[in-house]
Amino acid sequence: MIIQRVVLNSRPGKNGVPVAENFRLEQSIIADTIQAGEVRVRTLYLSVDPYMRCRMNEDTGSDYLLPWQLSEVADGGGIGVVEESKHDNLAKGDFVTSFNWPWQTVAILDGSLLQKLVPQLVNGRLSYFLGAAGITGLTALLGIKEKGHVTVGANQTMVVSGAAGACGSLAGQIGRLEGCSRVVGIAGTDEKCSILVQEMGFDAAINYKKGDVAEQLRELCPGGVDVYFDNVGGDISDTVISQMNRNSHIILCGQISQYNKDVPYPPPLSPDIEKIQKERNITRERFLVLNYMDKQEASILQLCQWIQEGKLKVRETVAEGLANIGAAFQSMMNGGNIGKQIVSVSK
Repeated sequence: MIIQRVVLNSRPGKNGVPVAENFRLEQSIIADTIQAGEVRVRTLYLSVDPYMRCRMNEDTGSDYLLPWQLSEVADGGGIGVVEESKHDNLAKGDFVTSFNWPWQTVAILDGSLLQKLVPQLVNGRLSYFLGAAGITGLTALLGIKEKGHVTVGANQTMVVSGAAGACGSLAGQIGRLEGCSRVVGIAGTDEKCSILVQEMGFDAAINYKKGDVAEQLRELCPGGVDVYFDNVGGDISDTVISQMNRNSHIILCGQISQYNKDVPYPPPLSPDIEKIQKERNITRERFLVLNYMDKQEASILQLCQWIQEGKLKVRETVAEGLANIGAAFQSMMNGGNIGKQIVSVSK
């Protein structure tokens, strides 16, 4: 059977900026028959995420991420429908997902590595299982629960950077649902800031490309910052940390401003900021959602309930067609998405 797939065409270099041309669309052939335990799936949706930038390097800098190989098919979060099955627990028509879904139109996969999906949990919006009801939502919810120390009635102020992205847009809402009394987002366009306040229920949002961020933060968080959900690192994070209270908490989710630089993860703070962190006893521990998979099932059900009840508003930016996955990745890395960046491969 002839299929289309996307392979890694070139590496941007550790300090380079990724472009669509780092990926290549090509035709390939898969077997016409499947073996016992296997399923043939048609790909519906693929996810592109910031962590994939590390997989474009020969050395990912991480012991849990494998690098993509040149001229080999790329992979990541994906959802598809079973077209043929020789696996006992999966039947034709089932919707399934995997963290290691190949970037191709049709694939033959080991059925035991797939998770069956229940579309009703997300009101039929299957792609949500790659975002709000998947690893992205888990990262936001478990990050806040495990590292945020949010307490109902404690009058805490939360700041979220990268607030209009896949994780940030959920984190602010979850912070509020978990008990924060004030939530302020930082994003890169007026449109994003407006969506955060009008749709997502943030109290305020700062466009970091306009005006003085430190000054705006002081005005919007007069009592200082108690919880900081950090998606970006760099200068923005330094500004937020300098306004954090004693015994406050940083949820270290991502450092997208640093991903095109050859620095360790998490990147070390500058001496001035590190001094503030230590003097004020601010926690800044690495958070990896994969360490909390024992809480996955209950957390996904909680996220789905909030989605069904309309308490968690979900935004997606959808690119159409496998051929556009490289451009979608490049756009996402440059902040072109609002909410989760998804690629729709087939209907």
